[in-house]
Amino acid sequence: MTVVVWTVEGTWPASVDAARAHAREGAEIVLLHVSGQDVPDAAHGAFAGLLGRGHGAQHGWGRDPGTRMEGQATVSGRELLEAAAVRLGRPCVLRELTGRVEREVVAAAEGAELLVLARDGDRRHLGPHSLGPAARFVVDHAPCPVLLVWPEPAPDLTTIPPPPPPQA
Repeated sequence: MTVVVWTVEGTWPASVDAARAHAREGAEIVLLHVSGQDVPDAAHGAFAGLLGRGHGAQHGWGRDPGTRMEGQATVSGRELLEAAAVRLGRPCVLRELTGRVEREVVAAAEGAELLVLARDGDRRHLGPHSLGPAARFVVDHAPCPVLLVWPEPAPDLTTIPPPPPPQA
């Protein structure tokens, strides 16, 4: 049995705790972190647009900030995975990917017997808004069963919106 645990800044402890509680002994656990390309790509584009492609380095104006952001994301992701492995407290595989986050998570879950992730939207209310766009995509497209957890205690049932008015 392979259990993939999607670790995200801010909510990863709940996902790791759920995997520890629900993955059977002997299961392979893959701790997954995906760094998105949106911010580094925007920085690359801004740098190229402001200084012209290749001209910034010629004039000694520094290096492309997108490259530095990619490096920082890799270090941050690795540190998060290492902290998650310590919290898990059992053998696991650490996997760091870069790309379109939601698509990388779905692809990484192919062949897994379980995908564990935490809610990442409005966590003050029960309902569909408790999932952000990436988590919603993953839940809707996962090729395996999904264990969706609250990163903190779930909101009270009174937070469910009232039903819509009857149609006339």
